[in-house]
Amino acid sequence: MRKVIISEFITVDGVIEAPGGGHDFRHAGWTMPYWSDTIAQFKSRELFNAGALLLGRKTFEHFAAHWPNSKHDFADRMNGLPKYVASTATVQTALWTNSHAIAGDLAAGVKKLKAEPGQDILVYGSGKFSASLLRHGLVDELAFLVYPVALGEGQRFVEDSPRVALKPIETREMDKGVTLLRYDVAKA
Repeated sequence: MRKVIISEFITVDGVIEAPGGGHDFRHAGWTMPYWSDTIAQFKSRELFNAGALLLGRKTFEHFAAHWPNSKHDFADRMNGLPKYVASTATVQTALWTNSHAIAGDLAAGVKKLKAEPGQDILVYGSGKFSASLLRHGLVDELAFLVYPVALGEGQRFVEDSPRVALKPIETREMDKGVTLLRYDVAKA
């Protein structure tokens, strides 16, 4: 069975909003001063080890506006992977090649994806959607790149998240004070 892995850029005060910029959030792009080859290599390995992307609607629409216009190995992988978007609203999956909507029951749709053969399923961004996945017991692993900055405002990962027990599986210092924290999510 494939795992669902949520991967987030996160501040020490739990903010995940607009890490790369391109939003109206006044602190958008807060990860950029800390970017390094070490982080790029980790994110590349993470993406190339995944067999699909699973995204909430807002993240999907933001990515669909950006990645098809990019030309490099990471972008090629983002564009080539199957992408699944969960939303109660109508989603224009035609915006991005190889995209599919999960219609109806979210839990049933994700369980079906997990049961398919292949590499793990990666969730980027998608804070509210990630919390929903956690509430349904569908997350197997969390990977946080924790940045040494506190913003004091913005969407936090834990805002709508249920209580979950985590088992540390990796802690690694990256460059410029960024720390990787990886956890297995305990099943009830």
